[in-house]
Amino acid sequence: MIYRRSFRYIALLTLILVPILTTGSVGAAPAPEEAALQSPWFPETISAGGYHSCGLKTDGTLDCWGQNSYGQSTAPGGTFMQVSAGDYHTCGLKSDGTLACWGRDDDGQATPPPGTFTQVSAGNAHTCGLKTDGTLDCRGLNVYGQATAPDGRFVQVSAGGYHTCGVLTNGTLDCWGQDHLGQATAPAGTFTQVSAGLQHTCGVKTDGTLACWGWSDYGLGAPPAGEFARVSAGNMHSCALGIDGTVVCWGYNSQGQTNAPVGSFTQVTTGNYHSCGLRTDGTLACWGDSTSSQATAPIETFGQPRITAGSEHTCLQEQDGTLACWGANDVGQATPPAGTFTQVSAGYRYTCGLTTGSAAVCWGWNEEGEATAPAGAFNQVSAGFIHTCGLKADGAVVCWGYNAHGQSTPPPGTFTQVITGGYHTCGLRTDGTAICWGADHYGQLTVPAGTFSQVTAGEFHSCGLKTDGTLTCWGRNHDGQATAPDGTFTQVSAGDRHTCGIKTDGTVLCWGLNDLGQATSPAGRFVQVSAGGYHNCGIKTNGAWTCWGRNYEGQLGDQGFRVYLPLVVR
Repeated sequence: MIYRRSFRYIALLTLILVPILTTGSVGAAPAPEEAALQSPWFPETISAGGYHSCGLKTDGTLDCWGQNSYGQSTAPGGTFMQVSAGDYHTCGLKSDGTLACWGRDDDGQATPPPGTFTQVSAGNAHTCGLKTDGTLDCRGLNVYGQATAPDGRFVQVSAGGYHTCGVLTNGTLDCWGQDHLGQATAPAGTFTQVSAGLQHTCGVKTDGTLACWGWSDYGLGAPPAGEFARVSAGNMHSCALGIDGTVVCWGYNSQGQTNAPVGSFTQVTTGNYHSCGLRTDGTLACWGDSTSSQATAPIETFGQPRITAGSEHTCLQEQDGTLACWGANDVGQATPPAGTFTQVSAGYRYTCGLTTGSAAVCWGWNEEGEATAPAGAFNQVSAGFIHTCGLKADGAVVCWGYNAHGQSTPPPGTFTQVITGGYHTCGLRTDGTAICWGADHYGQLTVPAGTFSQVTAGEFHSCGLKTDGTLTCWGRNHDGQATAPDGTFTQVSAGDRHTCGIKTDGTVLCWGLNDLGQATSPAGRFVQVSAGGYHNCGIKTNGAWTCWGRNYEGQLGDQGFRVYLPLVVR
């Protein structure tokens, strides 16, 4: 059966935590009235320092606890997008993109540079910030050159004990500073993330495996096998987050800092002799040394929601974890069920989400079974035109709904992401390669060679974010939607006949069909964008959400409030 209304696209990848409770009525669902706040795109929303810890709360404010001898646990007021705890100082990325630091400052490590940034990393006695143009600015103790940032453009930086490492836009690593144990001798290959510890370093390779180098005592240089989303190198131990949400730690264990608890997590962070993890329900778990109460996690909720644009409706996870949907609601697509969710995805005339128990739940139109989710545990769900796919905890893809073109018959193998388009689906394998299946009328299944960090599917075209930060698109190009612009990006989202991406400087660039303003790039810096049928929505760095394009069903909302951001895991 062919449906010729605008299809939609959804938000990508993994979202974090949140309780949900909303109402809606049949017809055009109104935009929410209550205001909310924000958080970051590539974030540390929790961070374990030397003997203190900090977390970004769901209202955008910070909470720090533990040792406070230099004021490192006395967080300033205001709203933040990211936090990084060093040895005796702490820094945060504010919602306007500027930096704030507090605590010990005898080497200038807590004196932030001017300008706007996308990430900050606090080390032992130095700090590095990733500027919006991709360059680095490091300050503080520089006895080993750890604060002498190299040239080049980066997508992530990590300040360690007396050395620093960063991921360049082409996915390779650069490390500098103290290197007597090889901790600043970066291995070859491409990586998605790096973490500098005291005298060792670990990174997540593009195939999801771990590599560690430098000091190797206590098994530090022998990370566990498996597929991982992120890693954190501490003083003499490390922890990593598996793609299944479990945490594993290794190294020195004098205080129980490697005794990771069971459960499902979205982040992990290591300090000197303690570790903390962010559970999928937004609560914290800390373990290890707590002589200064640094591992005594407060009873609060941490983490961030996001926005997703469907065909003619939009859904938003607000600051308090509730879900608000507005726009077309003729079949209940904007009326979510009560409960607690970890992700939401808006499709054509239906919506799907993941509960905190990892179950997939869908509501709205169900003519082809697209809203009849199978049982089982999932890590991600993607609602398409009239079919849906989910990524199971073991990395396998399961699809349901319309399957006339094979779009709901996924290939075997393990994946880190799945995304549904009009009549096709694309997935990102654990080795970084992409594959698409289903209808191929315009070549939308012909994936270019190379490795990717993200893939997205539109109505009849597809795009991928390559590990070097550049974009490539394929498939139907009648309106220029598959003509990827030059430059480096951090995210891409394909809509019906247009595409939008976030550049490394935080600005949004859209291209393709623009009959209703959907490809007219908005002003400002963004941390998330979601391209829908003929409208888009995004979250700005100041926490404000905005939508643009078609508004026949009120899918653009009232543009009146702010929200938290998502955690992207791989």
